[in-house]
Amino acid sequence: MDIEKLIQDKKLTDTERQVLEYILAHLDGALAQGVRDIARRNYTSTSTIMRLAHKMGYDGFVDMCYKLRTLTQKHTEQISESQIFLDGFNLDSLLAYNTYDQLKECARHIAELNGKLIFVYATGFSGLVGNYLASKLTNMGRLCLFATGGDSVGMFENSLNSMGLFICVSKSGETALVRDKIKTAQENSVPTVAITGERPNSVSRYADLWFRVEDSCQLDDQNVRPNTFFPQALMLAELIAYEYHRLCISPNDNGLKL
Repeated sequence: MDIEKLIQDKKLTDTERQVLEYILAHLDGALAQGVRDIARRNYTSTSTIMRLAHKMGYDGFVDMCYKLRTLTQKHTEQISESQIFLDGFNLDSLLAYNTYDQLKECARHIAELNGKLIFVYATGFSGLVGNYLASKLTNMGRLCLFATGGDSVGMFENSLNSMGLFICVSKSGETALVRDKIKTAQENSVPTVAITGERPNSVSRYADLWFRVEDSCQLDDQNVRPNTFFPQALMLAELIAYEYHRLCISPNDNGLKL
């Protein structure tokens, strides 16, 4: 637990902070020790501990011990939940071509849109990934539009002025419809994100953030052969959503340490 966040604006003295650190380090036995023993071990008085409890917003010593233990348990559960989530991913494959800082930067773009919309564009099988990402972010409270090759060009052009982020998915990175959209977005000063295969391509040239996903069948335009590109791209979409969610609940956090 980050004690700095816990004591923010509480104006604790050095002795009060020392006592709090001791209690946090001995939560399992603090109640059994009692106020007098804890005061003795920290070379202070019982009144100091009572003042600490009141400054922290608790009714007294017993209430403080119970509440601090609850906070600690929740903190541990959150860390465990995040680790379980990330253990379900093959991060080695995704991070072979990308850095986790890229994921955090993309999440920051999403978090700082200030009312502007996210435009997600993809065609063919890549549209499955694009549609999923747009739906996921919409469910998380962001304004998103998803378009594919069958939609009117006007849908994209009429959204440019209100667009805060353009995201596209293209397995080959050479789809003309996708390339034209990301090029136009960049020319109109819209931040751009591209999710493509790992090789340099024409779409990636116009991306402020380029996510590279390994494509084991680069010549298979019809997606006939088994390929991990699309499931890996979906996993990448989930990681972007995960980082955005983390920012929403803890905006000052620096992110997961990998």
